Amino acid sequence: MVIWKRTLRTSSSERFLGQKDGQDAIAVDLHFLGDGTVAGTVIMLETAGLNEPDIPKLLASLDEDFLPGVDLSSGNLTFTVVTGRLVGNYEACKVEQ
Repeated sequence: MVIWKRTLRTSSSERFLGQKDGQDAIAVDLHFLGDGTVAGTVIMLETAGLNEPDIPKLLASLDEDFLPGVDLSSGNLTFTVVTGRLVGNYEACKVEQ
């Protein structure tokens, strides 16, 4: 089971982190477009232990829990799904001159 946590929210986008067995497993960015559709990018970490057959249930879970106005079956919600590995977190820093 994946536990979802919203980590960022703006007026037109959201970011979620999905955890499985207490470990980061999935990152999702959602973009709310002006025409009422939602486009999402899903990154499944290689170490998450999730497989391609798990994707439909995973996306349905996210849809049901956080996207009441759109759904996959009506065509106003789309996802691009990729797998990858976490390289690191990089933050902006002020460079002193």
